[in-house]
Amino acid sequence: MLNLTSTGAEPPRVVFFPSPGMGHLTPFLRLAVMLASRNCVVTVISTQPTVCAEESAQFSSFFSSHPNITSLELKILQDNSSNSRSDDAFITQFRAINRSVHLLPPLLSSLPQPISAIFSDFVVAASLAQITYDLGIPNYIVSTTSARCYSTVAYLPTLLSDTLAKFKVDFGEIYIPGLASLPKSIVPPSWLDDSPSNHLLSDYLIPNAQSLPKVDGVLLNSFNGFEPETISALLDGRALNHLPPLYPVGPLEPSKIEKLHGLPWLDDQTTKSIVYVNFGSRTVLSENQMKELGKGLERSGFPFLWVLRANEAGENEKKKLQELLGESFLEKTKNRGVVMKRWVNQAAILAHHAIGGFVNQCEWDSVTEAAREGVPILAWPQHGDHKMNAEVVEKAGLGMWVKDWGWGGERLVKGEEIEERVRELMGDEKLRESAKKVGKEAREAFEVSGSSENALMAVIEMLKERDGK
Repeated sequence: MLNLTSTGAEPPRVVFFPSPGMGHLTPFLRLAVMLASRNCVVTVISTQPTVCAEESAQFSSFFSSHPNITSLELKILQDNSSNSRSDDAFITQFRAINRSVHLLPPLLSSLPQPISAIFSDFVVAASLAQITYDLGIPNYIVSTTSARCYSTVAYLPTLLSDTLAKFKVDFGEIYIPGLASLPKSIVPPSWLDDSPSNHLLSDYLIPNAQSLPKVDGVLLNSFNGFEPETISALLDGRALNHLPPLYPVGPLEPSKIEKLHGLPWLDDQTTKSIVYVNFGSRTVLSENQMKELGKGLERSGFPFLWVLRANEAGENEKKKLQELLGESFLEKTKNRGVVMKRWVNQAAILAHHAIGGFVNQCEWDSVTEAAREGVPILAWPQHGDHKMNAEVVEKAGLGMWVKDWGWGGERLVKGEEIEERVRELMGDEKLRESAKKVGKEAREAFEVSGSSENALMAVIEMLKERDGK
């Protein structure tokens, strides 16, 4: 067995191997900075080519701003055959990365000193397991979802051990020993699709979930006070005791390049007055739904900041905002609303005093950013883990979830409904105080002797002890 591990005299040298998608990449970069600030020598591997321009720009800015962090590039192997293509560019990229992990050993051997651990994504758990074993390098997973979703994914191999048909038909709730039951209605529909064209289960979820017991630990971007029942049950082994140790180390601190919002007009706005609307870089609302959302924002009377995807409404990226949202919308709201079609530093926006509420699909990175700042959320799940995360938001008191809006695209949510919920979001003082309490608990988690700080330091100390053996 080739051994590239450290011998203990030097501080831990750790390698981060993130996956595509800003919701995956951002937590890795934040954690890399946090470990570098705690006397670890850090290397970040970037996969090239990236899946989108935002990722490429993020890598460039990150390495420019953190010269103490080493950069390595992994040139991934593309498969241009028709059988390999997917409508989802991120799934295609996940596959390409998994095809390319065998190129890691020579890349890692180029580093100037041995390696204490690799921190990788769930999406490469299966393909990386044998490689890290052969190299003798501990492998930690950085989970980019909630403890609620992580535990469900981890249980999927057991849940599906009989037949997928039984999973689809015979249950109303999922029962995971030691955890609260999970309503079938919040399970992503793609998990229930057993068609040959759906490789999400066979190529992604199941093999990687089966490989979780082989990793040395899982770092979770959440904190004890946010998901107390689930995290407690996982930590003490009451639930899924076959899993590796869990380290709740969230909410992760934004790096310094994320702390500038770049929107001077925000500084002139009244405290807690603005509704911030952002459905992330992967969610596409239909044109009709965007128009109804615009109506709801207009009718609510609150000032707003609405960030659209650069390619919102499908392939026609050059369509004018007036055409997307209605000819009169921008004119009617020009004195109190801003609509943007570009990437923003969301963490900086949510930290701004003017933001009073957040309309979001509940992508987990967005949830933890809002939790860190105590900003109330109007949860509008669209796909994937969003409903599971929305359940966490509602239960923790960080926000509200209108369940009968369903999954994104299931029905057209009318402007009048959106207006009502936005008014509730911005006017509910009890919700505002509850969200503020979540923010206080989030900050306390990283104070001296805080639960997340202790968990992160436990990982670092474990690496030091292992290196010293």
